[in-house]
This record gives sequence, structure tokens and C-alpha cells, in this order.
Amino acid sequence: MEVFVDPDICISCGTCIDICPGVYDWDDSGKAHNQIEEVPPNLEDCAREGLENCPVDAIREA
Repeated sequence: MEVFVDPDICISCGTCIDICPGVYDWDDSGKAHNQIEEVPPNLEDCAREGLENCPVDAIREA
């Protein structure tokens, strides 16, 4: 599984980071971003939960 956060859509709410800090984190501009491209199997559930809970659908599975 791979995830990508679109910085043009992200509103910096932090929901994905709260749900799955092992995959999502803040970038230098204050937007969420994916820290890793390939999500390890043990983090797939929380990565998907972060994606599904993004209020503006800024995260997509690649």
C-alpha cells in the first residue's frame, strides 16, 4: 500500500497525523505529508483510517 497527501488540498487539520503518526507527519509548510511511500503491513490499517477520515479527501492511495 502507498499513500500520498496532496498539499494543495490539505487544510492542516491534523486528523491523519493523530490517527497514524507512523505514516503521516507535518511538513515544513505546516501541511500533512506521508513520511514513507510504502506503508508496511503493520501500519496499513491506521494509514487507511487516516485516509478515510481526512475531511477534505487530500489523501489518496497510490
